[in-house]
Amino acid sequence: MNMPENQHYDRWLLAITLLLVGFGALMVYSSTSVVTPIFARRNITQFFYFKRHILTLIIGILFLYGATRISVHTLKKIAVPLLVFSFILLILVFVPKIGITAGGARRWIRLWPSTFQPSELVKLAMVIFLAHYLSLPGYRTDSIFSFIIPIAIMGVFQVIFLKQPDFGATMSLGLITIVMLIVSGIRLRYVMSITACIIPISVKLLMEPYRFKRILSFLNPWQDAQGGGFQLIQSFIALGSGGLSGVGLGESKQKLSFLPESHTDFIFSLVGEELGFIGASVVVCLFFFLFMRGIRIANKAANDRFTYYLASGLSIMIALQALINFFVATGIAPTKGLPLPFVSYGGSALLVNLLAVGVLLNISRGVKEPIIADKAEGLIRRKKALMSVYGRSRAFPEGKGLPKAGQRSLR
Repeated sequence: MNMPENQHYDRWLLAITLLLVGFGALMVYSSTSVVTPIFARRNITQFFYFKRHILTLIIGILFLYGATRISVHTLKKIAVPLLVFSFILLILVFVPKIGITAGGARRWIRLWPSTFQPSELVKLAMVIFLAHYLSLPGYRTDSIFSFIIPIAIMGVFQVIFLKQPDFGATMSLGLITIVMLIVSGIRLRYVMSITACIIPISVKLLMEPYRFKRILSFLNPWQDAQGGGFQLIQSFIALGSGGLSGVGLGESKQKLSFLPESHTDFIFSLVGEELGFIGASVVVCLFFFLFMRGIRIANKAANDRFTYYLASGLSIMIALQALINFFVATGIAPTKGLPLPFVSYGGSALLVNLLAVGVLLNISRGVKEPIIADKAEGLIRRKKALMSVYGRSRAFPEGKGLPKAGQRSLR
């Protein structure tokens, strides 16, 4: 698929993304600029996280630009290989000296000079694969077999996620897959059937002691205010302290070792504290507008099924992760290890989400219709028709007007 030279990228999508990453860099510095006793024990200075975040951001912008130069047709061809590659990376987290354990979870692989979380790449690879799969001629929305294949692939990845363990990635991958299947028009009774099957498994998983404790803390965090409910209560305090306009940028009290993960999973709570309800609402609106721009891009590409599903899936992937993060920070959903896209500190998620935006920008330029190829193909068909009626010598005396060699390759 060739892109027309006279069309531009979606400038609103690009502007919103740059606003979010710029604001994210500011909030990462704000949340880590105070050297707390915890940072001091680890010899971490006030610019330690900020410099690493800026380095990742620069690489991410290069990834975004690179994604705008890759044709959608190429993405379609590498859909399956990319999914296999992400699966291999996911397995590598369990290999000694390659996989890294932190906080009781084994989710990262060592990539000098930093680390990488393969589960983030899995989400992107799954979206590209689903876009390819849903656009296949043999895919049928009324076929249970067509429904089972992506569900089975999703299940394989989820089992590995749970072995790490990473319940947040398990949930987000499941939601992305199910929502994309619903967008494709799959029969809802299939979705309801798989949901009925998943409920007993989910209940069993949630009965694990540490997960069950997290659920209880979510339902009543004040019952264990110094234990399982501590993080959520501190998030409430941060949001409540911000009021309408906030305590001021850089003036947060909760980042002084009160609110855990204030620069990653709970950075939205810090936004609410320092910039208040107004600042938090602006962030929510930016993600809403980003999602709407992504859906608009998908609708404009509706004439090509792969491109439509790809743009829809990428928009859903980013929006769902942001929505879950908002829900966790405000106590609507139990605590999950999901960063806020573009805003939280976390290199893997930032790189993958910028890649996703790069693909969306690429799609936003539109698909150039193969007019020249169509004309050539039509000419060939007309000449074949003349030959069948009049014969080769009468239709094309002295070989005039015959299709040139290689012209058929324009198809």
